[in-house]
Amino acid sequence: MNKFWVIVFHTYLNKLKTKSFIITTIITALILVALTNMEKIIDVFNSDDNGTNVGVIYDVESVYTLFKQNVNVMDKDIHLKEFTSESKAKQAVESGELDSYLLLSLNDKQLPQAVYKANSLAESNLSSTLEQAVQQTKVAMATVKIGLEEKQIDQLYSPVSFKKKALVENAKTEQELNQARGLVYVLLFVIYFAVIMYGSMIAMEVATEKSSRVMEILVSSVSPITQMFAKIIGIALLSLTQLAVILSVGYTSLKASVETNHNGIFSYLGFNDVPLTTFVYAFVFFILGYFLFATLAAFLGSLVSRIEDVQQMITPMTLVIVAAFLIAMFGLGDPETTIITVTSFIPFFAPMIMFLRVGMLNVPVWEVSVSIGILVVTITALAIFGARVYKGGVLMYGKSTSFKDIKKALQLTKKET
Repeated sequence: MNKFWVIVFHTYLNKLKTKSFIITTIITALILVALTNMEKIIDVFNSDDNGTNVGVIYDVESVYTLFKQNVNVMDKDIHLKEFTSESKAKQAVESGELDSYLLLSLNDKQLPQAVYKANSLAESNLSSTLEQAVQQTKVAMATVKIGLEEKQIDQLYSPVSFKKKALVENAKTEQELNQARGLVYVLLFVIYFAVIMYGSMIAMEVATEKSSRVMEILVSSVSPITQMFAKIIGIALLSLTQLAVILSVGYTSLKASVETNHNGIFSYLGFNDVPLTTFVYAFVFFILGYFLFATLAAFLGSLVSRIEDVQQMITPMTLVIVAAFLIAMFGLGDPETTIITVTSFIPFFAPMIMFLRVGMLNVPVWEVSVSIGILVVTITALAIFGARVYKGGVLMYGKSTSFKDIKKALQLTKKET
């Protein structure tokens, strides 16, 4: 048992001290800080921005006045400037005084129409805003021509009352679903990247030791099964350490961002009133998903002797994780579909899909228990089978990129026993 913990902490500390691990952790934490403070960063870059200057050449002053009012309501950063001729407006654009200009006129039915001109049409937000302002001007003038009063116009364009209520008593409200959707979206990304990154790390660790012939020394002193589980536990501790640092930094930055900007995107995501059970389920399914794919990655890594062959060998495993993630992304819009329900009980999909369901729906406890039970049984079976493959796989050398080598590894294991 002492040898087991020696390998665990040797794997953990060696990876912990590497420059790549430290740099990756710092960069990821900084990216999270930047993302959680994106609105502040944008405000800093826009602090010297005096807005957008748009020239307007018009025929009727009353039309321009109404159009200007609509633009001011829609976007106060758009500054309209009057011009008497298109040639002068064009010169102003060329000199940099204007960003663009608009030709505002009346059509045959005496309703407003416009032509927008700029050096580049890549800035679609500006042209869309001006188009909407012209449309609102047209609607206002048309309603006046028809003879509608202001109260009638308000009634015509007032939003319809449309409420959503669930028939099931304990079903989540629309607001709760939106908040859960945002949180589940973020946590799914965490589970997805963590499982892929740390699973690959285990496979690379085994392949690296084999390529340097260190495995021959290890096999003579410690059983391969002990090595495999020690490496899985060691990388698990490493992953929890890295995630703890990154998530702590991200949570602190996020909390500060929400406190200073209550109407920001993160308040919409619903991080303020999150049930504790959601985080508990996230942790449980993350751990189960990690051990499931880590065990798989460990014995796949034992089949290769060169580091260059690792990615090719674990590609099928990666594709399964990607498929689970894509199904989960689809399920965010409709978590009650049959495919989501069925895949939440399939072991290689369950860590993401069942977490999606428990995060967004009121799933019966027995369903969650069955899914977790299936995962535990699968991990146990995979660990037993993986240990046998690992035991023979670490003794195999030479080019190996085929799953047929699993049979060879099992044959070597039988010879050893």
